[in-house]
Amino acid sequence: MTPDLRQFRYFVAVAEESSFTRAAGRLMITQQSLSQQINALERILGAKLFDRDSRGTRLTATGTLFLPEARAVLARADDAVAVVRRAVRGESGELRLAFLASTANHLLPPVVRAVRERLPDLRVSTAETAIARLVEGVRDGDFDVAFTRPPLVSGLAERTIATEQVCAVLPAGHPLAGRASLDLADLAGERWVMTPRDSWEPWHRAFDESFRRAGFTPDVVASDASVQGLLGLVAAGVGITRLGASAHSLRRTGVVFVPLAGEVMPTEMVWRRDNTSPALRRLVDVVADLAGATDLTAAG
Repeated sequence: MTPDLRQFRYFVAVAEESSFTRAAGRLMITQQSLSQQINALERILGAKLFDRDSRGTRLTATGTLFLPEARAVLARADDAVAVVRRAVRGESGELRLAFLASTANHLLPPVVRAVRERLPDLRVSTAETAIARLVEGVRDGDFDVAFTRPPLVSGLAERTIATEQVCAVLPAGHPLAGRASLDLADLAGERWVMTPRDSWEPWHRAFDESFRRAGFTPDVVASDASVQGLLGLVAAGVGITRLGASAHSLRRTGVVFVPLAGEVMPTEMVWRRDNTSPALRRLVDVVADLAGATDLTAAG
């Protein structure tokens, strides 16, 4: 038979108080019940733990050896309970975060920093990935949370955490580079560089609609799946493109960002609706608080 935690606690209380009477008061039980439990513990261990006489209650040599071990058992039990309670509160565990490649440069540092400061016991891993893999990863459970651009697909929970200006990205020296702002229709005669259509069809359907409203179909002369690649093509004079203003942090020479009037681009935090992880709920709250206090499009 193995002693239970209650008996360990009773033993430590008597040892610390050197009195069954005081220990019973501290434990808020009767002295008779306390004596019965200590006697039962001694029978289980096959050893006498206390000497009691007119001078009081003292640990035996065996009891003295047992006391630090009993305290260690109780401390470990308290630690185990604390671990579970932190997990229930969403303060511990592990989450896998995915960042759209075009947002990771400015978004990953403040998000991870805030999580480490607010939830130091929560382990996070991060991945920078393309949009199709990001969405697939969230839907398949490979990622718990992703930070990306809409439009996406149905079935995901989402929360907008930032909104930024959409800009025309022009080669330095372009005739329109000195304008304070542009309408998309001003760029009807330009050559364009864009992401491949098969990189994410929902984005391109949204692009089609915006170009349709502007009254033209873009002349796409080259494509690249990465923002860095698109910026390089623009800097080389191959064509122009349109990106969120935050992309300027990826290349500061050879290109000019001119705001497109009336066009903004949100960044969203997304996760599976059926993911009930307490840690996920806490992370969503932490990032929402961060977004309310920080311009995440310029925070990296």
